[in-house]
Amino acid sequence: MWGQRTEGVRLFLGAAFCVVLSLAGVVATEAQAQEYQRSVKPLVVKNDRGGVVRKRVLEISRLRRSGRQVRITGAVCMSSCTMYLGLPQTCVSPRTTFGFHGPSSYGRSLDPEEFEKASRIISRHYPPALRQWYMQTGRYKIRTFYRMRGAQLIKLGVQEC
Repeated sequence: MWGQRTEGVRLFLGAAFCVVLSLAGVVATEAQAQEYQRSVKPLVVKNDRGGVVRKRVLEISRLRRSGRQVRITGAVCMSSCTMYLGLPQTCVSPRTTFGFHGPSSYGRSLDPEEFEKASRIISRHYPPALRQWYMQTGRYKIRTFYRMRGAQLIKLGVQEC
């Protein structure tokens, strides 16, 4: 919890610094922005069993804007945790087990329209090959998981840590 707050403060201060520079008429170069991003510690995902898709979408949106690296290196990354895979700055350990399943409301099936909409939201957070598999196969398992190792995802084009 404290580490997340510290990183949030760092990101806020970095953004505030850029605003101050722009107000002062100083323009930060792309190289300076990239150097700042390299100075921010990566988000290390150890064992994440998922959570509410809406909250994860907001978190991923912030990560995408910040460019902060995401390193999935724990034993498991299940459910909504797998949505990190669509970020270009995400890497995975070949040993991590990823668990995929379709959208539900706390384990209860959704009506067809909601199921389709939620499936598309989730799949947009996957790289193309994984997105295709999810929409054709992965989303139809609701109460259990399709399990994949990081090594399999690396073969599908996800970056290795």
